[in-house]
Amino acid sequence: MVFTVPEQIATIAYQNKRELYGILFRTAAETLRTIAADPKHLGAEIGFFAVLHTWGQNLLHHPHLHCVVPGGGLSADGTEWISCPEGFFLPVRVLSRLFRRLFLEKLLNAFDDGKLEFFSSLEPLRDPSAFLDYLAPLREAEWVVYAKRPFAGPEQVLDYVGRYTHRVAISNNRLLDMAEGKVTFRYKDYRHEAQQKTMTLQAEEFIRRFLLHVLPEGFQRIRYYGFLANRYREQKLAHCRELLGMPSCEPSASEAAKDYRERYEELTGCSLRECPVCHQGRMLVIEILPRSPHRKTAITDTS
Repeated sequence: MVFTVPEQIATIAYQNKRELYGILFRTAAETLRTIAADPKHLGAEIGFFAVLHTWGQNLLHHPHLHCVVPGGGLSADGTEWISCPEGFFLPVRVLSRLFRRLFLEKLLNAFDDGKLEFFSSLEPLRDPSAFLDYLAPLREAEWVVYAKRPFAGPEQVLDYVGRYTHRVAISNNRLLDMAEGKVTFRYKDYRHEAQQKTMTLQAEEFIRRFLLHVLPEGFQRIRYYGFLANRYREQKLAHCRELLGMPSCEPSASEAAKDYRERYEELTGCSLRECPVCHQGRMLVIEILPRSPHRKTAITDTS
């Protein structure tokens, strides 16, 4: 599932990243869990993880939330697994309407609590009446909630989690050239059937666009909900597997005996024991330095 906010909300989010991105997570999660728990729809407690993306293919500011959701959930009394119908999960129009209402409610609460800041062209929105007028058209607009096709299997889910969720605004393989103070990169133009195109920007503009997507310090861009929430995940996942008749996911004795370096080499083909320069010498732990008990002091620029 993908939850996207209108451009007017994205504009406010640019100046209030921590608050608006937090609202995006909370409202999308509440929307999914509320509709899924409704007996008219699925009637189950679902679990999912959500990943914040703030960019489009052209690196402009485009906040949206990707949610990876299993196709079913636990019944209210926890005694059975309820699967969604074949080829259908939840009605996107119902999700969209609830998402819009919850988001605007939380946004107004944040404004009333003085948690929003407005600068430059948005400075007039500091006035409550101007802020309400700004939001008025959004109450009638269609907010985009999109249900994507399911993954082909567990391997594809692991590939998504390990690669897509942790990438930055642009991957190295999309960068084509940097010359004469300009950067050229490849992008998909979704307005024209996802055609592959190239874009060339002045280096300063490329850096500006890239920095649009730096998150506030300590902000968690991947979050877990429902039966995948951190606190009860182990117990609830074990219960889900039991209801589905799935085997336990406990690792074998040989797998459990492997340390992280062996697992890393199996997964990536790269060795953490091998010297990254000569690829012949072996990296050995000589000493583990204790953490300093003193606070770090600022480094003085002596240039």
